[in-house]
Amino acid sequence: MSTKTTAIDVLPIVLMGGLFILIDCLALLVTGPFEAAGAVAFVDATNPLNLVEFFVILVVFTAAILLIAKYWKKDVIQWIILGATGILCLYVFYLLLAIVLPETLALGLSLVGTAVLIGLLVKYPEWYIIDITCIITGIGAIAMLGISLSVLLVIILLITMALYDAISVYKTKHMIDLADTLIDLKLPILFVIPKTRGYSLLDEKKSLKEKLSEGEKREAFFLGTGDVVIPGILAAAAYYSVPDGLGIALAVIAGTLVGFAALMVFVLKGKPQAGLPFLCPGAIIGYLVSSFLLTGGFAGLALLIPAIL
Repeated sequence: MSTKTTAIDVLPIVLMGGLFILIDCLALLVTGPFEAAGAVAFVDATNPLNLVEFFVILVVFTAAILLIAKYWKKDVIQWIILGATGILCLYVFYLLLAIVLPETLALGLSLVGTAVLIGLLVKYPEWYIIDITCIITGIGAIAMLGISLSVLLVIILLITMALYDAISVYKTKHMIDLADTLIDLKLPILFVIPKTRGYSLLDEKKSLKEKLSEGEKREAFFLGTGDVVIPGILAAAAYYSVPDGLGIALAVIAGTLVGFAALMVFVLKGKPQAGLPFLCPGAIIGYLVSSFLLTGGFAGLALLIPAIL
């Protein structure tokens, strides 16, 4: 790798790492407002059927997107995802504004803010508009799922999602097809981190697969929103439900960043990589080590690991 290439790549990598810190920390701040508003994904945080429901929705949603992209109109995908994005953004805006403003004013401003954001995504989906939207939805998703699942279920979720991500990128490769579809539609499911000044997502003409097959250098890094959200759920769950939760949550974020650093070593070789097999183990190790050091045991895992440990 040349010095020039290294200089170009370092700043976007640092910015991507910063996204984990920014989104996770803001998600911790809104867990309280989300709980107060009853904005939970599951009523019983300890029910293992929650994970079954989560994975069924994930598989059905992914299959539906791929089938629509292949056999129907891609515009349908755009409106499905923009609709879900609008609902989640409205939630986040309202719950944050309601802390400092009267409810009616908070709701009005939230509706205006959401409408402006969705309008920009439709009319001018440049990379920074997409990134802002991904930050907002990432905060909401982490906070909502973090207060809706026990730590034990979250760790099982992280392990399963890491396996799923590896299979979908390296074996079936359908995650690359999904990424191509979402990049083509300029949808807020992927963070776009430019490598060069003046980069425009609107000018992207070739698919990810085409660039890979032609050996063409990519002008931006793409990071799935799920790569930030999934490990972040463990930080939020720890902060919300475990003694000394803040310290453990920060350790989870630190562990995630260690996994991210390892991931970037492979990404810089030029091939798409499954992020969660690197990020999730880092988050889990951060949780286990900090939990043991701060509480003398493995808080939240009594059913999995004997308390005596």
